[in-house]
Amino acid sequence: MNVFRLVCAVIFGLAFTQGGAAPLVLRVSAIPDEAPTELQRKFKPLGDYLARETGMKIEFTPVTDYAAVVEALATRKIDLAWLGGFTFVQARLRTQGGVIPIVQRAEDQRFTSRFIVPAGSSARTLADLKGKSFAFGSPSSTSGHLMPRFFLSRAGIDPDKDFRRVAFSGAHDATVAFVASGRADAGVLNASVFEKLLEAKNPNAMKVRVLATTPPYYDYNWTVRGDLDPALIEKLSAAFLRLDPADPAHKAIMDLQRASRFVPTRASNYDGIENAARSAGLIK
Repeated sequence: MNVFRLVCAVIFGLAFTQGGAAPLVLRVSAIPDEAPTELQRKFKPLGDYLARETGMKIEFTPVTDYAAVVEALATRKIDLAWLGGFTFVQARLRTQGGVIPIVQRAEDQRFTSRFIVPAGSSARTLADLKGKSFAFGSPSSTSGHLMPRFFLSRAGIDPDKDFRRVAFSGAHDATVAFVASGRADAGVLNASVFEKLLEAKNPNAMKVRVLATTPPYYDYNWTVRGDLDPALIEKLSAAFLRLDPADPAHKAIMDLQRASRFVPTRASNYDGIENAARSAGLIK
């Protein structure tokens, strides 16, 4: 009987340890702010690095829209996600504070959006866009919708009244294609993606020009589920913070992420974005 009890205790102990330990697989996703193939290309080296740093298998799960990432975090289908500032706010509200932003790129502390028009457009100021058709990115995009809308309103422009037509392209690179092809007279996208397209001499980017740039705001971050093992959260944070551009292998990862370095972040950094969303009526 004593042996039986000992065996049961060991089995129960192992089950409890496994249940409370870090999962063997880390499930990761990202808001689809660029083409799916580009997101996969950007994440692969980072995923391999995180696998080495954590000793876990990394699974990247692409999603079709921004809301799917929020829901996947809320329903515990993913553990770590690349979110925009507004998407983080939505996830924080959806989970009643059950998500934690751990790091962001240094660039995300002062992020901007670019308003673009065709290269031959006569527009010289934002006011010149009144009566024109306009393309945002995704409705849930911080840099492709929320913050540009907020700054347009500060400039005295109501997109729903002052633009002839408003479209949502779904992604930043798609917005450039909309404007370049004439499907929209103007549009807005995040500055980092636009610079990347220019560097790659993307044909659509070559056909547009920047009309204006927004003031800076906090944007993207890597967010984890708050109920993960604290030791795992610390290990993930440390892995990002250890990325060093002086190391050629690290630099290759960071270049794909368009990061000069990663820095710690906190939920309160995004309070301004939540206020802007409430002001715009995008959060009730």
